Amino acid sequence: MLKDFSKLETFLTVVREKSFSKASAKLGISQPAVTQQIKFLEDYLETKIVERKKNGIRLTKEGEEVYRIAQKMERCINNAEKELFKIINKEITFIIGASFTIGNYVLPEVLNNIKQAINNDVFIKVEVSEKILNEVLDKKCDIGLIESPIFKDGLIYREWMEDELVLFSNTPLPKYIKKDDLYNFNWICREEGSHTRKMVSELFESMGVECKNFNVISEVSSSTAVVQTILRSPVNKDNPTVSIISKYAIASEVESGKLYEARIKGHKLKRKFFIVYTKDRKHDAFIEKVVDFLLKLKNK
Repeated sequence: MLKDFSKLETFLTVVREKSFSKASAKLGISQPAVTQQIKFLEDYLETKIVERKKNGIRLTKEGEEVYRIAQKMERCINNAEKELFKIINKEITFIIGASFTIGNYVLPEVLNNIKQAINNDVFIKVEVSEKILNEVLDKKCDIGLIESPIFKDGLIYREWMEDELVLFSNTPLPKYIKKDDLYNFNWICREEGSHTRKMVSELFESMGVECKNFNVISEVSSSTAVVQTILRSPVNKDNPTVSIISKYAIASEVESGKLYEARIKGHKLKRKFFIVYTKDRKHDAFIEKVVDFLLKLKNK
């Protein structure tokens, strides 16, 4: 007999994600564990419910019926949970740990919406990604929002918004820059050893660009400091002062004409933001509400 809902939840996730591997990532369990739980259901029901295909999965006739019943059970559980929260009337301060670009430039615009979604206060703690992940593990943050995945045991990583890194300056730039032009600029960079600097260096290396040959005139400790340093640099059409940063970090300055952005011809510097939380809290109602709200933002 089924004694809990977890195996049916795994089945629902496989159907919705149309993939065993994607269900594994979403649930924070291994792919063999997903396969094992589906097999348990099939053994228990004595019938095949999921068939794997090259382009995903397909439900059998019996699987379609199990899916319908499992959805009903899920709705009942969710409704019961809402009723329990009404009785408890739990008041909390939900803590989001965010790396600099996300915490300073993405979250402030949606903070009030998050508060409304969970009907509680929200506090944003801005730090480097490594520290945010440690604080999520130590239960000092409820979720983490980071710019690049630094994988640690015990955490679930969900792909979130797509970001683009752009070249920018306070001097007008062409829409597209050739790789060789990068050596003619004065550069403001993140400090040696920072995760952002390492990531940007790796991106340039994949393009065949040698960062060690850049004319670096200053190193700073945050994305905010990068923006402010560029804003205060002398305008020089022959040798502009430039840096690389998230498009979100300079959106308002570009719109107002204080800064100018450019892309590197033939290359797109893309990356994903990630939502991170502990595996033992994947069923937490507050976590689910905030994560669901944030995931809806990525398509806007």
